[in-house]
Amino acid sequence: MNAATPILSGLRVVEVSAFIAAPLGGMTLAQLGAEVIRIDPIGGNIDYRRWPLSPEGASIYWSGLNKAKRSIQLALNRPEGQEIAQALITAPGEDSGILLTNLPASGWMGYATLRERRPDLIMLRLTGNHDGTGAVDYTVNCASGFPIATGADTRPVNHVLPAWDIAAGLYLSTGLLAAERARRRTGEGQEITLALSDVMLASVGNLGYIADVQANGAVRPPMGNDLYGAFGRDFGTKDGRSLFVCAISNRQWRAIGKATGLAGKLAMVGPLLDVDLDDEGGRFQARHAIAAVLEPWFAAHTLEEVTAAFANSGVLWGPYRDFGQLVDEDPRCSLANPLFGEVAQPGIGTVLTPAAPLTFGDGAPGRRPPAAAPRLGEHTDAVLAEVLGLSAAAIGRLHDAGVVAGPA
Repeated sequence: MNAATPILSGLRVVEVSAFIAAPLGGMTLAQLGAEVIRIDPIGGNIDYRRWPLSPEGASIYWSGLNKAKRSIQLALNRPEGQEIAQALITAPGEDSGILLTNLPASGWMGYATLRERRPDLIMLRLTGNHDGTGAVDYTVNCASGFPIATGADTRPVNHVLPAWDIAAGLYLSTGLLAAERARRRTGEGQEITLALSDVMLASVGNLGYIADVQANGAVRPPMGNDLYGAFGRDFGTKDGRSLFVCAISNRQWRAIGKATGLAGKLAMVGPLLDVDLDDEGGRFQARHAIAAVLEPWFAAHTLEEVTAAFANSGVLWGPYRDFGQLVDEDPRCSLANPLFGEVAQPGIGTVLTPAAPLTFGDGAPGRRPPAAAPRLGEHTDAVLAEVLGLSAAAIGRLHDAGVVAGPA
């Protein structure tokens, strides 16, 4: 990978955002080389102090979602600050004129208003619902069916992962690149909208759950940690750890029997229950009997012993880890993985930091190395000088008037 010329080098995106989806979309572009200028109101947007916080009070959450960006602070509640923001968004250049936002896009930040200044403007806008009404990951998720299907009974279980925000962020970056490619072909910009609830609905539909209801009249029930439609579930070990084992293919199924020495006993399950264990559906039907055969084996072995038994065996498995165990135990979460580097993050310290999880071919333009998030307003003066051509004296007057701010 040629880190000196990342693949999106030269592309400029202005981001006016908060929380997860839009910042993640912008960060994805920045990690691949785009110049992403995040504009915040003076003092930071509503996500600037979100938990978790470092001992010094810096938001670990905010820094995690804004790596490799440039940060400026503007008085967005004043006409002077709004004018500067508009000028940055609509600045000339074939690789600029792109706005990414999940905030209300009206008034000075409305598409029609900005398009008057730059007709080929590209604007990516995230909304809650397709009709423009509000929604967040939590309210979208509760309607998705997944919390009802999660757990072991009918009580809904909210997962911690903000799945719809993450998916939306990646859709935003994809949509932006698609629109930029279209502008290169046609010379025309456009407004692209993405509803968070539509991200959820598309995913539910793509995974077959909508069709399952309509074609089969079936609603997937909660079934604990069992893998739906195949064999897979959690097991406890002798030393109190937990792991997950599954078999999608027949090869993986046979590997479980061989590695545990239980192939003969497992083979008896099929005839006993009159199911075909060489079929995913058959193994799913027999999952309780299969688990009854395997549970004593796992309970008699430590996690270390299971790891040794499954090494190079073809068994598809993994240990459960909390976040601390992930950092302390998993070799993939270390400098041994080229995804990571140690980065000095202002207000937090030197921490293991990921780049974009895309690897490009040797010698090809690729991703940026792992990078820190900026201090709030770190690049205010540089951006105003480089993009708008303002003099040091003009920038100084804006500071004195409280229209712009640099880092605290």
